[in-house]
Amino acid sequence: MLFSFGTISNSQAVPFKLLNPGMKSIPLIIPGVMNPNLSPMSSSGVDLKVGQKILFKYKGKREVLLVVTEDLADTKLNVKELLKKRIKELDNKKKKKQKSDCEKY
Repeated sequence: MLFSFGTISNSQAVPFKLLNPGMKSIPLIIPGVMNPNLSPMSSSGVDLKVGQKILFKYKGKREVLLVVTEDLADTKLNVKELLKKRIKELDNKKKKKQKSDCEKY
């Protein structure tokens, strides 16, 4: 294990805020912690350990929205925008896989 001074270790919680500026609730999954619904036009403060995953459901599957890092300390994350970006990445990945599968034949 690496030791460092003045930084957050894996066993310490990282405080940050999850923002939902949209008009719809956003359900999230935080394994071993809780399954919060971010209410519309809300902000929720969380303290999560480094490495903790925040998941969401997309097309019936659990997908990783983000993994907590020290860099998130005292930040405000726009979850609506993170979801848009992540869903776009997942859709692009699926399109590339389908194209690759078609080229095999």
